[in-house]
Amino acid sequence: MLKTRISKIELDNPTILASGILGVTKDSLKRVIQNGAGAVTTKSISKEPRKGHKSPIILTEGDFMLNAVGISNPGVGEASKEFSALKELKAPVFGSIVGTTPEEFVEVLQGFSKNDFSAIEVPLSCPHTPGYGTMAGQGTPEATHKITSAIRDATKLPLIIKLSPNTQDLSKVAKAAEEAGADAICAVNSLGPGMKINIDVKKPVLGFGVGGLTGPALRPIAVRCVFDIYKSVDIPIIGTGGVTYGRDAIEMLMAGASAVGVGTAVYYREVNVFKKICDEMESWMKENNYTKIEQLIGAVHD
Repeated sequence: MLKTRISKIELDNPTILASGILGVTKDSLKRVIQNGAGAVTTKSISKEPRKGHKSPIILTEGDFMLNAVGISNPGVGEASKEFSALKELKAPVFGSIVGTTPEEFVEVLQGFSKNDFSAIEVPLSCPHTPGYGTMAGQGTPEATHKITSAIRDATKLPLIIKLSPNTQDLSKVAKAAEEAGADAICAVNSLGPGMKINIDVKKPVLGFGVGGLTGPALRPIAVRCVFDIYKSVDIPIIGTGGVTYGRDAIEMLMAGASAVGVGTAVYYREVNVFKKICDEMESWMKENNYTKIEQLIGAVHD
């Protein structure tokens, strides 16, 4: 009932671990798969090791989370060793790569040449790390096309381009990615940056000052982004942003997503949130006489 596809990749269910959440080690990916995820994404990996921003890097309040991790990671050399023999995990694993230039993206990709990734995710949308994502101007149609083209020329693996909700030209950015050879769009990354101030000490709460907003508060924006992108491209969309319950996932599918990214929901509902979302989806589909995911994808556009 819940099987779906992203490009040539078949998923047992549409839930995908979003990059940056529990994707630090092979064992953590295995744990997520055991808890029901249809696919998993590694933490975003750069060419060289990065310490990231100083603490505190995460703030949770009500229906939102602010994070400014700063793309902390061990660098592609160590990450390549950590994410070896991925076929043992028995679910698709997407490798997430970042760079400061098109050439650097390709270098990170080449560092993973011996890894068994099912696809490569390319976030062009981090809102809180200088030199990367929107702080480096990577979210424009022109930059998206250039970076995607460079990576497309360097690999035959499916490419998933992860976009920012911060631009009003999102459909144009998605189209640029598709024209440059992307196989899927992930929409969206965190919103912002946003800020929370500790009024007692008159300082921002986060060590970096600002961070990307995620969680249920992001979902209405993410749904609208998926809705807009669906009208402009013919490649699959992974709807990401605030998906916490089965109804949220179905909403994303109806907006045009073929699968859903799940990240902050791990905090709200623990690591077995993937199984919980799938169970809730199945119950709703049975109650409403749906037998397969394809009947839901883009339903609101009909």
